[in-house]
Order: sequence, then structure tokens, then C-alpha cells
Amino acid sequence: MVSFVLAQPALAQGTAPATATPTQSVAAETQKPAGLDQPSAVISSGDYKNSLNSLATLYQNEVPRLEKQNATSKDLYKDGLISRVEMETSNKTLADARAKVEEIEKQIADANKPAPIAVADSNSSIALNNSWTTRNARIDGLIRYYGNQQGVDPYLIFCLMSQESKFTSGAISPKGAQGLMQLMPGTAARYGVTNSYDLAQSISGGTRYLKDLLKMFNGRIDLALAGYNAGEGAVIKYGYNIPPYDETRNYVKLIIKRYGRTTSQAPTAKTEPSTKPS
Repeated sequence: MVSFVLAQPALAQGTAPATATPTQSVAAETQKPAGLDQPSAVISSGDYKNSLNSLATLYQNEVPRLEKQNATSKDLYKDGLISRVEMETSNKTLADARAKVEEIEKQIADANKPAPIAVADSNSSIALNNSWTTRNARIDGLIRYYGNQQGVDPYLIFCLMSQESKFTSGAISPKGAQGLMQLMPGTAARYGVTNSYDLAQSISGGTRYLKDLLKMFNGRIDLALAGYNAGEGAVIKYGYNIPPYDETRNYVKLIIKRYGRTTSQAPTAKTEPSTKPS
């Protein structure tokens, strides 16, 4: 999805570059080629930095185009040819694009900082996965609730949401992806989401979509993420591989780097809490 306004790739579910238009239908059963169960290698620090730099270039190239569009919109608005709403939408789209550039530059700066000295601890990965927070107690609670309910690792949902919307509930992409989980209208409708800006509905719908993608791609987190970004049809079209879109490939690399693994280890049984966070 050049999705979200702050840090989100541009191929919202089912939306691809002009060179290809992946579909969004979820296949109940699909024949998987040999080798699908083999996870790809965890990316290196160098790959991670390269992905950030590639995204930075994409985002930086987008800004001048939107600036020209915005200037045109201003002229049209002055002449009374477009509405105030259209003018404000153009302003917001440009502001969002500039914010994405700023955000990716911060990520590059963080990636270039010296790595902290590691301390051996057999529980370190567990501690990492349990210590995450969006800095919003309700969002944290809903991520855990729906993750446990659907058998999807809440930390994976957290990593995906961070990349999609930077935990901004009102986020909207130029392609139309909306809310915390940046659901496209068609995907939202598929999962019964009537208001993508509602915290619970967005997290519930996005989590169920991610669960279906993980099931479809036999626990391959990298392929599930690619499907979430470019549409599952694109993953199938390219032989159950990550589609050759720069946005999608960098999107997957960045989330996998943060999450730390490429295959799902989510529980099979539901362990949902007794009550949903209010």
C-alpha cells in the first residue's frame, strides 16, 4: 500500500503498480508448488539498510509529483473548478508524502546507529516480543485480544501495524487504504468492517485477513505480508513468491527484520481473554 501516510507502502491490498494488477479473491484451496514450506533467510543488516534507502528514494521521488499536482489543484480551486474538500485532500496527500520522507529518514538514521552490545539471555527474544507497546493501552489490548482470538502472534500484528500506519487510527493512503491496519474498502467489506477508522473493527478485520493469508501460504510470514501489501493474487501470480514490486519487497524486508522470523509459530488453539478491551 504506498499506503499510509507516514510509513506505508503503496500497494494496498490488491493494488499493484501499473505493470500488474493483482486480484483480491481469497482462494479456499490452492495448490502450492514444491518448496513453499521452506522459509527464506532472515535478512541481514545490510539488506535492511538497502531496503530503507530504496523506500526513501521512492518516497522522495513521489513528493515533486504531488507538489505539481497540489499547485494545479490550488489554481483550480482559485478558479472555482474544484471544491474545498478536493483542495484539502490534495494538501493532505502532499503533507502525508512529506511526512513519509521524514519518517523513513529517521529510520535510516536509527539503522546507522552503532548496534548495542548484546547480553546473552535465553529469554531475550521472549522479552522482546512481550515488551512491545504502541503507547496506547487500548490499542495494545485490542492487538492482544484479536491476535489471541485468531491465533496470530500479537507481536506480528504490532510490527505490521507499525509499518502500515505508525499506529495512527485516522491514517488514509492516496490509494484509499484506511485506519490502523490500512484496509482497502473491498478488504474491509470482505471482513465485515463497516468503519475502518474504528480501532476494534480495524484491528479485528486486519487480523482476520492476516490469519487467512498465513493459512493460505502455509505459515510463510513473508508471503503473507506480501499478500497483505500487494494482494494475495499477486503472490500466486508470481509462483508463490514475493511479487517483483520494490514497495512490496522492501515492505516485507522491513517487517521481517523487526519481527525476526519468516515462519509462523502462532498457537493453534484460541486463548482469547474473557473480555474484550473497552
